Amino acid sequence: MATTRTATTQWQGPLMGGAGTVSLDSSGVGKYDVSWPSRAEAANGKTSPEELIAAAHSSCYSMALSHGLAGAGTPPESVETQANVTFQPGEGITGIVLRVQARVPGLSAEDFAAAAQNAKENCPVSKALAGVNITLEAELLS
Repeated sequence: MATTRTATTQWQGPLMGGAGTVSLDSSGVGKYDVSWPSRAEAANGKTSPEELIAAAHSSCYSMALSHGLAGAGTPPESVETQANVTFQPGEGITGIVLRVQARVPGLSAEDFAAAAQNAKENCPVSKALAGVNITLEAELLS
């Protein structure tokens, strides 16, 4: 069954001097301030579209890797994924680096690397961002 998730942004003013809020409507977990300086310079307590993409990508990737590992008979004890989304004003999103560390008892480093790569290629957010250069740094913890 398909699901739809919704977020809404209210923006006031021009890009450079304006500001807004983004609310996570489906979950109701929060409303967050956004502005151009928080996107192109320092966050200063506000979020940006790229941070929200990073949150979506890191959570989707962790789920995909966990699912793939469990399906192969080696469920993980833990998976921690950091997504770094780079935004260049005037160009857009220029790259994403996924950094994952996982504890997976009984799994070889080679099999972990293959599972990590497969999750990168097949998580739905990676697929949605197919036009962006996505790199992966994967570490199997002992």
